[in-house]
Amino acid sequence: MNKSYFLPILFLLILDCSGRQLVDPVFKEDGKTAIHGYDPVAYFTESKPTEGNSKFTYLWKGAEWKFSSEKNLQTFKKSPENFAPQYGGYCAYAMRDGEAYETNPKAWKIVSGKLYLNYNEKVHGFWERDVPGNIVKADQQWKVLPRKEIKP
Repeated sequence: MNKSYFLPILFLLILDCSGRQLVDPVFKEDGKTAIHGYDPVAYFTESKPTEGNSKFTYLWKGAEWKFSSEKNLQTFKKSPENFAPQYGGYCAYAMRDGEAYETNPKAWKIVSGKLYLNYNEKVHGFWERDVPGNIVKADQQWKVLPRKEIKP
């Protein structure tokens, strides 16, 4: 075997075996809409998941965000980082292990002014067993999780 091919092949094998895929910065089940079309601001203002309306949308971080009112849309536009779910809307419990799983907008919690979503209500129950510890682990994993770049 030609030795000049050895290093590139080894590099590709290491990359392939790492198991870490690039993930979108924001979870979009349909490839377009953030958090299943639910209004992220409503979690904070109404203390419940509220479906957004197609009349009130905003493109941010490569995803379409929907809102239940013009007021919530404007609030989000001023500071989206304050209302968008943590970990791009991926499951907070799975993120503690570096996994990017889908979420259910009805499995949620606000902790220290931040919105966290989980895969479903059962998984949310597991996450609730050690919220502070799970957040610390998930924060660390989110920092190193390879994400796709957003094209303007």
